[in-house]
Amino acid sequence: MGLLSEVLLLPAAPVRGTVWVLRQVVAEAERQYRDPAVVQRELARLVAGYERGEIGDAEFDRREDELLARLEDGARTR
Repeated sequence: MGLLSEVLLLPAAPVRGTVWVLRQVVAEAERQYRDPAVVQRELARLVAGYERGEIGDAEFDRREDELLARLEDGARTR
């Protein structure tokens, strides 16, 4: 039955391939989103921008809170 189902599903192969690729992209994006090294680099860039005066206090606080939440989320999912 395996060969027959593969033949019958052959027209759907491009869709199945696209779905697989999309799942891989989403998985990698989620991995990078929660990766502590990535978040720490973003925090360092944020602090540097703040020290150079490129962003204000409110923006810094908002983005810092978001990054710290990502760090906590990543630690919880491991």
